[in-house]
Amino acid sequence: MPELLTISVSSFSGLISASIANVLSSNIINFIQYIWTVFLNKNQKILTNKAIKIDLFLIFITIALPILLIFFNIEINLGIIPIFIILYALFIYLNSNVHKLYLRNEDNILEKGIKKEQRWEKNNKRKTIKYGLYLLITGILLFITSELLGNTLEKLCNQFGIAQSIIGIILGFITSIPELITFFESQKNYKNKKDEAILGVVEATNNLFTSNILNIFVIQSVGVVIYSIVS
Repeated sequence: MPELLTISVSSFSGLISASIANVLSSNIINFIQYIWTVFLNKNQKILTNKAIKIDLFLIFITIALPILLIFFNIEINLGIIPIFIILYALFIYLNSNVHKLYLRNEDNILEKGIKKEQRWEKNNKRKTIKYGLYLLITGILLFITSELLGNTLEKLCNQFGIAQSIIGIILGFITSIPELITFFESQKNYKNKKDEAILGVVEATNNLFTSNILNIFVIQSVGVVIYSIVS
């Protein structure tokens, strides 16, 4: 996940404010991209589903929370991690239960589709080898990128005097590009199937929900741990 790389590197560089701004901008951009793709595919009526509305409310909290941390200048330290863990568990619990109430059939269909695709990929040896090479290359590139990114962030702040919040916003734009692709792809598969259009929106909503809660509760916690150790 790009956010894990950028937040870890900025925290390691001592730029904890940049990591918070990164989470905030990334979560906001994810939400805007999601809404844009829903309206672009003319699926806005599906947003009235109760489970999706509750998910969107929880997603709104993932945006409001970092705003409150920045606005009230709340110190980010190890003491906030237990709170983040509790909130993460609570969000997962609420999401799971509202989906069981209002989207049980849709979630089952999506889960069967994922398992079918996984079985096909598992039986395809060429695919396995190809993905293994991709993983190896990605790991090498991430290592090189992290080194370059760390040096760049420090120079931007120390030599050019660019505010950490600005750096965080820029990083948020960059790291949100993969989510835009997933929002498009998830709805494109069901675009011409009127009765199944909700599946694309549910899948996109799941992607948005997962990405945002991981950003604020898990990846930000990793950043806090790294920052605390380094500082």
